[in-house]
Amino acid sequence: MIYRVFLDSVRQAIQQLQANRSRTFLSLLGVTIGIFCIISVFSAVDSLERDIRTSFKKLGDDVIYISKMPWLEDPNRNFWKYMRRPNPSFEDYLSLRKKMTNAELVSYSVFVGAKTIKYGSSAVNGAIIVATTQDYAEMFGMEFQKGRFFSEFEHQTGSDRVVIGHSVAENLFGKIDPIGRTVRLMGRKAQVVGVIESTGEALFNPIRFDWAVIVSYNMGKKLANLKSDRFFGTTLNVKAKKGIEMDQLRDEVTVALRSRRKQRPKEENNFSLNELSLLSGILDQFFGVLNGIGIVIGGFALLVGAFSVANIMFVSVKERTSQIGVKKALGAKPNIILLEFLIESIILCIIGGLMGIIIVFGLMQLLTSQMDNFNFVLSAENIIYGIFISTIIGVLSGIIPAYFAARLDPVIAIRK
Repeated sequence: MIYRVFLDSVRQAIQQLQANRSRTFLSLLGVTIGIFCIISVFSAVDSLERDIRTSFKKLGDDVIYISKMPWLEDPNRNFWKYMRRPNPSFEDYLSLRKKMTNAELVSYSVFVGAKTIKYGSSAVNGAIIVATTQDYAEMFGMEFQKGRFFSEFEHQTGSDRVVIGHSVAENLFGKIDPIGRTVRLMGRKAQVVGVIESTGEALFNPIRFDWAVIVSYNMGKKLANLKSDRFFGTTLNVKAKKGIEMDQLRDEVTVALRSRRKQRPKEENNFSLNELSLLSGILDQFFGVLNGIGIVIGGFALLVGAFSVANIMFVSVKERTSQIGVKKALGAKPNIILLEFLIESIILCIIGGLMGIIIVFGLMQLLTSQMDNFNFVLSAENIIYGIFISTIIGVLSGIIPAYFAARLDPVIAIRK
């Protein structure tokens, strides 16, 4: 019986579309626009969130970043307090590397500046020079198009070796193999030992190596005075061993660094320990707000659509009043009549919702084709959300007309 009622309801919904195309289309337009607004915002937010979180994974969720300032506090509130703190130093790095038992990797890097690198008659202006320790590549999962990273021996001896980014190699050497070539950097000659795989131009990319020139820290000391206070881009990072909790690693880093800097027990830490998990809460709130905006915008359209579908169903009940009377006279129970009209309302709303989802899919494809570095994706989860919301609107829109149809007196209905 339920199966037959469902088939009859589907048939009646299709007849509504065929017999009154303009009226039905205009009535379903509100549902279509509402689903389009909500699902398009959901899909855009999900695509942006996926891109950002994928980029964050490159930084590692098991890494502690030691710096002057905390990530979650407005630096303007205590700017001078943080500026008086010492920069993470190479001596801090050596101390942590020696004392840490829960750390798998410890790396240190200094941003030297944007300089010019030359090869023959070719030159790249504004290349980002970074002096690092030997664990830096493994710390951030650096991948190489050609060659390798410098070894610990090359780091210790300060050998004149450089690793260059994809864009630097492309503009400096063209089709020539860069490995083993000698370049000139800040008045010194150095040999290229590696070319980093292109990191691309993603919408959000926290680590851009394409225009980087990486040298060992000890070679960097030959290029500039790395202990000078003018270098603000110093980073000291500690990666946890497998199985080590971040709280455990944080405690060990705190003890080791306070001991290295000879801080008294009652003194406040003169450094900040940051983790990516600290940013997760902010991201969750941010994307939650964006999704909320989509729900509010789409909600108004869905409200209009719900009233429009309800109007269709009232008209449908009025047009089929005599049929309802005959069915009830032949023994059809009120709940069967109610279910028939309710399913018809749901089917109509699902059709409107599917129209909105199809439009969203087309828009996502169009935007993806126009943006080389960002992919918009309509996920299966959002499609299910769209169908579910359409079903709910169908229930809310059809319940009152279906109730009136179920309560009709068969004798009066047949006369009408």
